[in-house]
Amino acid sequence: MEQASIRYIVDDVDAAIGFYVGQLGFAEVMHPAPGFAMLSRGTLRLLLSAPGATDASGAPGGGGRALADGTLPTPGGWNRFSLEVEDVAMQAARLEAAGVVLRSGVINGVGGRQVLVEDPSGNLIELFEPALPAAE
Repeated sequence: MEQASIRYIVDDVDAAIGFYVGQLGFAEVMHPAPGFAMLSRGTLRLLLSAPGATDASGAPGGGGRALADGTLPTPGGWNRFSLEVEDVAMQAARLEAAGVVLRSGVINGVGGRQVLVEDPSGNLIELFEPALPAAE
């Protein structure tokens, strides 16, 4: 089965694993080093990398590696992936009660309803409830 992969830079890989597995239903595929983990949910593969992470030998490695000029990747921003959910308002309330940061309230749009949720490092996830098709 083909999977699409998205890499998120996170400050704390263990905290990110707890959030994505515990709150959003991802499964842990691998966590071979403190600075890297691979999770999955359906056909989505989520790669988590810590800035400046090293491999088992201590060498710089992976998506958190510094660029040639020394710049480290950082978490956050407005890019995001979207997860389809049922009852986005209920999901938002559940997550907020669990202490998850919501960057928005529930937003009603032309295609459905959404809420923007932050992972522990400030990366965005959009929870999306599609609009029901109009009755004919």
